[in-house]
Amino acid sequence: MTSQLTHLTEAELTHMIAEAQRALKDKQNNKRKEILVQIRDLAASIGCTVEIQEGDKPLPPRKGGKVATKYRNPQNPSQTWTGRGMKPRWLQALISEGHELDEYLIR
Repeated sequence: MTSQLTHLTEAELTHMIAEAQRALKDKQNNKRKEILVQIRDLAASIGCTVEIQEGDKPLPPRKGGKVATKYRNPQNPSQTWTGRGMKPRWLQALISEGHELDEYLIR
């Protein structure tokens, strides 16, 4: 291939490089679009939606403030839970031992 390019002028080589870079960028953009469609289709097939962040745009700030802690482990006061999401392991273990959730409420 190098021998085929040696007969080209610098201007022709520069033009060829620019065209190759443009073609590569187009192929990459098309591939990216195809993959985004596949991701959205896969998510839709399981009843989900996805939000895809484009470029380097920062995520919008979260609304609301911190949630107050509602439960505390009496054996280790540094372990707390807000009551949102899955119960932490320490709390699951205490409940499985027969304790009630209300016993660990912070009053």
